[in-house]
Amino acid sequence: MTFDASFFVAVSFFIFLALVFKPLKKVLLGALDERAAKIAKDLEDAKRLREEAQKLLADYRLKHKNAMKEAEDIVAQAKSEAERGAKAAQQELDEALKRRTERAIAKIGKAEAQAVQEVREAAVEAAVAASRNLIAAKLDGASRAKLVDSAIADMGKRLN
Repeated sequence: MTFDASFFVAVSFFIFLALVFKPLKKVLLGALDERAAKIAKDLEDAKRLREEAQKLLADYRLKHKNAMKEAEDIVAQAKSEAERGAKAAQQELDEALKRRTERAIAKIGKAEAQAVQEVREAAVEAAVAASRNLIAAKLDGASRAKLVDSAIADMGKRLN
């Protein structure tokens, strides 16, 4: 076996590759490891950010739920207060109508009593006038004097 120059070139080339491959391998593997570490860190950051986002979403959903419940409570309370106000206003209106009705009934009763009194007074005046006319027509001078004396005597008894 003869060794020519190409054999030595090939052997030197393989030795060169072996010598260059070790440091190049360290550099390439180091770069790949750094890249893998960076990707792992990015994945971990993404996972952490996703968990934070889910937590925030859950918090906001809870806040939204609480806000909706509070809004419903406020609406229910407002309805309740409006109903109470309406009932109170209706009660006040009923009481005012009742008072007005009672005043109107009292006024009507008073007007009725006054009308009855006026009718009685008119009847008494008519009866007195008719009696006066009847007495004047039927009594003569002596009977009149006797009747006046009798009335004067009765007055003394009635006043005491």
